[in-house]
Amino acid sequence: MSTPQSITPYPIGIPGTLWGAAEKKAWLARQRPQRSYDAEVIAPLKARLPAQAELFQYGVLDYARLGLGSYPLFAVRSGAWHADHPVMVLTGGVHGYETSGVQGALQWLEHELGRHAGTINLLVLPCISPWGYETINRWNPDALDPNRQFKPASSAAESALAMACVAANCGRVDVHVDLHETTDTDNSEFGPAKAARDGAALDWHAIPDGFYLVGDSVRPEPEFQRALIDAVRRVTHIAEPDEQGRIIGAALQQEGVIHMAKRASGLCGGMTDARLVTTTEVYPDSPTVSPAQCNAAQATAVRAAIEYLQRA
Repeated sequence: MSTPQSITPYPIGIPGTLWGAAEKKAWLARQRPQRSYDAEVIAPLKARLPAQAELFQYGVLDYARLGLGSYPLFAVRSGAWHADHPVMVLTGGVHGYETSGVQGALQWLEHELGRHAGTINLLVLPCISPWGYETINRWNPDALDPNRQFKPASSAAESALAMACVAANCGRVDVHVDLHETTDTDNSEFGPAKAARDGAALDWHAIPDGFYLVGDSVRPEPEFQRALIDAVRRVTHIAEPDEQGRIIGAALQQEGVIHMAKRASGLCGGMTDARLVTTTEVYPDSPTVSPAQCNAAQATAVRAAIEYLQRA
């Protein structure tokens, strides 16, 4: 496990000095595609959706000004939308490097959307940050974290287009599940990069081994969070807090659950007024889990959220 003392200073920029255009350009030059959005996301979406689902394009990310290409953005919604049915929004790939957030959403779409289509309206954005997916990156090409940009006049097109899609398709939202991972690279790469970009000290926290949830401090809904934890523990282990009773620096609220102020922080989970909202966090680097288990944990959390909504 890394410690603050063992982390090498980030190779771009001057410590304590905010990045300018030159440093961001140097950072972007280091990024390389490592997998295919077309093959791993778009192709399965087009080939494996159940008949009850409708696939549509909600925008394009055009990075030509940065010397990069463009990415079409796709969402899936219930083919039959009923005004009297509850509405669920499912988002994945806000951080493109968090693989099971994308693949777990695709797995759930393929295997489970069909059986809920008659009782709930569903809108799924499975890969909000496709460039991040291809380059295995937390940020977008502008060195912005899309999961801090879900706010009015957003500086990240990924976030702005996702918010516009949800607003255009959902008159209301009852439950929102946002699929994420916490990885070892949060400390080895993305934490140091953020500190360098912001001219700040490294905000280091031990990476928790296991699954946990981030509830909204404004809408905590503890029974909802507990229902998801209880369901996922059958698939993978739940993260333990550190010696201070915290997970990634946040106080433990109950087993496997911490809180953040989602809307104030510009998080994806804060973009709707849903009463039931949570962010999943899977740990793919654990020696005791497989990619299949990570995907299953994500899909299980979504299933448990729907079941809770239907009982509530």
